[in-house]
Amino acid sequence: MLRTTLAGLRAHKLRLVLTAVAITLGVGFISGTFVLTDTMNKGVAKTFARSADKVDVAVQPGVGRADDGIPAAVFQKVRALPGVTDVQGLVKGDAALVGKDGKAVGDSPTVGMSVPSGRLLRYEMDKGRSPSGGGETVLDTAVAKREGYTVGDTVTILDKQHRPHGFKVVGLVDFGIDQDASFRGAVGFDAATTMLMTGEKTYRELDIAGGGKTLVKGAVGSSYDVYTGAELGARLAKAAGADTKIIRTGLLIFGLVAMLVSALVIYNTFSILIAQRMREMALLRCVGATRRQVFGGVLVESAVVGLVGSLLGIGAGVGLGEGALFGVNRLNANVAMAAPSLAVRTIIAGLLVGVTVTVLSAFLPARAATRVAPVAALRSDLEPGSGRFRLGVPRTVIAVLLGGIGLAVGALGSVAMEKGEAAMYVVALAGGVFFLAVIAAMPALVRPLGRLAGAVPARLGGVPGRLAVANAQRAPRRTATTTIALTVGVGLMSLFAVIAASGKATAVHKLEEQFPVEFQIETQDGDGTLPQALAGTLRQRPEVAQVIEAREKDARVGGREETVSTMTTAALGSVVKPEMKDGTLAAALKPGTGMADSETAKKPGRGMGDTVQVRTAHGVVPVKITAVYAPGAGLDGIAVPESDFTRYFGVVDPSAIYVKTRDGVPASQARKAVDDAAHPYPAAKVVSGAEFKETMTKAVDMILMIFGGLLGLAIVIALFGIANTLTLSVVERTRESALLRALGLTKRQLRRMLSVEALVMAVIGAFTGVVLGIGFGWAATNAMATDSIFSLPYLQVIGFVALAGLAGTGAAVMPARRAAKTSIVESLAHD
Repeated sequence: MLRTTLAGLRAHKLRLVLTAVAITLGVGFISGTFVLTDTMNKGVAKTFARSADKVDVAVQPGVGRADDGIPAAVFQKVRALPGVTDVQGLVKGDAALVGKDGKAVGDSPTVGMSVPSGRLLRYEMDKGRSPSGGGETVLDTAVAKREGYTVGDTVTILDKQHRPHGFKVVGLVDFGIDQDASFRGAVGFDAATTMLMTGEKTYRELDIAGGGKTLVKGAVGSSYDVYTGAELGARLAKAAGADTKIIRTGLLIFGLVAMLVSALVIYNTFSILIAQRMREMALLRCVGATRRQVFGGVLVESAVVGLVGSLLGIGAGVGLGEGALFGVNRLNANVAMAAPSLAVRTIIAGLLVGVTVTVLSAFLPARAATRVAPVAALRSDLEPGSGRFRLGVPRTVIAVLLGGIGLAVGALGSVAMEKGEAAMYVVALAGGVFFLAVIAAMPALVRPLGRLAGAVPARLGGVPGRLAVANAQRAPRRTATTTIALTVGVGLMSLFAVIAASGKATAVHKLEEQFPVEFQIETQDGDGTLPQALAGTLRQRPEVAQVIEAREKDARVGGREETVSTMTTAALGSVVKPEMKDGTLAAALKPGTGMADSETAKKPGRGMGDTVQVRTAHGVVPVKITAVYAPGAGLDGIAVPESDFTRYFGVVDPSAIYVKTRDGVPASQARKAVDDAAHPYPAAKVVSGAEFKETMTKAVDMILMIFGGLLGLAIVIALFGIANTLTLSVVERTRESALLRALGLTKRQLRRMLSVEALVMAVIGAFTGVVLGIGFGWAATNAMATDSIFSLPYLQVIGFVALAGLAGTGAAVMPARRAAKTSIVESLAHD
């Protein structure tokens, strides 16, 4: 029986290849993920090992004490130890580099870092030397190149209070081993200057040359962790590799989706193969093969297919991993890379997943093969799976039960539960359960959906079009299993598209409702204040209708640190309209009162009607909470009237300034007026409402594009399933196609018939996926927040269905060509 099975595989090489393609793509995605992340980890480990090799001993704050840092006293104690030849303290904070346009570069301030000289210099010096003294700096090479700076230039850098200081550039450095510096860019000074510029008082780490771990550990005590250079390298590499773990987890989730689709394709393929080989199985039974032998033969065939597909998938995974590495390196040259790494674990995982999924997918078709009676060898049946399909009582009960549970759980998550992350997880669970119901009921849906999807092709395509629609409907089980694979990919893409569109619509609505201003000005780090003079300058500009100032101050409130904020009184309720959760805005603007944001109001003693004791410059004053507002209106913590705030804390510079321009002023003219006013203040960052919306939209679209690209693999696999089904169907219907040709159907019409059949199947799958995606996208949007706005991206949804239809038609090209080339005479003699 084994020899018979292997001989059958050798005799049908095309069938073997087509069956293995789906598993190859699924395993390729999973193994490619491992190759990508393993290679990145290897590169990170090498980089950090090379860097830490210069350090004999390192000291870091103990667990839970990172914010405390390492004080100068510990530094002096370590430097005095016998055998220690050098000690360098790592200082790190914010120090914004000013570009040639006079504004701080980037969306976030550059990192200010101490850069040592000598043996303990752990960074790669690309040009020049380390800084020495208070007037020298080094720049991150990538930032210097982008901003047009080089060695010998004079640059301006802002300190913690946003005061400008001039420095001479003496070197360009690759800070690639520091993830924060790679992301934001960095400037470097000697340790003393770094402390002055960043406002830091302690060290993040001590790097030591000489001495020993035991000696240093005894000197610094148990409050600090002490490592050898090798231990430090491993620790830093592990910390930096955490990002690759997140990447790996995310990619593997999409890999599992691909494997699910692959399993559906494999199951369908084996179902068709078994149905086509009924007479062959019956003949084997006639000559003495037992049911167990037939069952084992099918499973052996699936294992061979799984093994071949998995081996090809591992090879494809190496190629995918290398391609992804190239892409990542082009996007960020600072990401550490090494030669592509194919671990034994990757090979084992790929083979195990591929073979297991294939064998499990073939299990039910193999069981069906054992039910073939020997007498079936003497019959010539209709196309397997054709004829009228009925769900049957068990399948109907299962479909109704799963569908009811899915809808009930979905309603619980989207309507009944408190909005937030937990509710979204419940909706996700409901979507999975309901999808199982769709799988169970799909064969019964094929005929009505086929009529809907084939209405236009049947009318426009003539006889070939009507035959194609009938072909797609006459084997409901086969069509259902073929199309459900496409439903998975299109459904998930539709879901993400709806959530993304709804998220953007909600954010834009809130922005326009609560903040109908044209410009917002904040410090670059979002943590400082703006000069009062800037607000005065803006008020003098003829283009400006209103200037709104937001102020805040950290104060002791009832024995705990809280933020107390305020805003220009004239703007509250007219321009700025915070969403009130409890009470009214008017009640919160009376002297001696205040309102708390909804998160602060949840704390004991800070809710509606409570009176809190606020410590001010003139003593403790009582403030009664008369309203609760939703975060997001430029206020924070406990908001009090502007006059009360000034009385409590004196004159405080604004933390943010909002500008509303006069009606009729062109946007470009208004922007120039605001930019000119903010130009003397390098740390002041001007953002327009339109720019904010554009930035938000681009970020969401980028995420959607990434998800779409990853889910695209599942759709490609599903399209291979359609091509596979049609190819096997062409073989199955050889005599039928020849008879149609003999009755006058041309080769072109035969090709059109098969193309329309693929189009109908693809549209059925895509339409089902779109309906599921929209439905559960609506539920997920409702589960996000009480004020979420549902938005349906019509063009994207229509595009998904149209692209699926075009791709399905493309998948039919090869099967259609094969059918058209077959000789009529030979085909009529086919058995």
